[in-house]
Amino acid sequence: MTQAMPRPKASWLDPSDRTLAWVLLAPAFLLLALIVVYPIGKLIWNSFFDLRLSGGRGGQFIGWENYVLVWRDADFWNAVGNTLFITVVTVPGALVVGLGLALLANLPFRRKWPVRLALLLPWALPLSFAGLIFAWFFHTEYGVVNDVARRLGATTEPVMWLLRPNWAMTAICLTIIWKTSSFMALILLAGLQMIPRSLYEAAEVDGATRWQQFWQVTLPMLMPSIVVALIFRTITALQTFDIPYTMTKGGPGNATETLAMLIHKNTIDYLDVGYGSTLAVFMFIISLGVTAIYLRRIGSQA
Repeated sequence: MTQAMPRPKASWLDPSDRTLAWVLLAPAFLLLALIVVYPIGKLIWNSFFDLRLSGGRGGQFIGWENYVLVWRDADFWNAVGNTLFITVVTVPGALVVGLGLALLANLPFRRKWPVRLALLLPWALPLSFAGLIFAWFFHTEYGVVNDVARRLGATTEPVMWLLRPNWAMTAICLTIIWKTSSFMALILLAGLQMIPRSLYEAAEVDGATRWQQFWQVTLPMLMPSIVVALIFRTITALQTFDIPYTMTKGGPGNATETLAMLIHKNTIDYLDVGYGSTLAVFMFIISLGVTAIYLRRIGSQA
């Protein structure tokens, strides 16, 4: 009966596979801790303090008091409502417009680069710059939108787009859909190009119409790309700041103030880091919850 040979001990010069894996992953874990774990931990830590930079004194530990104040803050619920409204309106709107643009760009044009360049331009435009452009478009006196509506006879008096709550929110949503639909289109265009042409040829042999091919071939094969696009677009929609800030500054009143704008106002304008951190924790929880729902959806589809 032969004796089992003893397993050689791993050393730093000849590490085992497990040790080598930990050594190779250590820099990635360290970088992740520095840029993700530490900032989130610091944010949560600050939320338990009365930390006002204008007070001239150190932060005072107050426990859950900031969370209670946020829960009772009418401005917080108004900002959450505006943020969710923008998300619910602009994410499906950008998906529908982006899908149409992706299908258009996927057509067999002889020269495709002008169409695809048109998709890149809105996406490459800075958010604040897009907000300033559309603020000029929707200006009451010399805006392009009112001028075109007046020339077409749609209205006799100019619409005060950015001075009335409902019209201001409409203008912001239209601007965000225009800005973000190109991002959706680029992701969906990549998904469209991954669909095998043989599936459409088989559907044509079976007598399927173009509309049936779209519903039974294109959409099912495009669903993973749609889910990925929705994840990124929803998270950025929950963090909307630049376009509403440059167009209305949250006005009239606080009718278009988003949660990100409320955080900016408390931390930058009022220098209340503790309360602003608590608001940011709530934004983080909302974003994490929405992402978990999407990932659960992906897991069920897989």
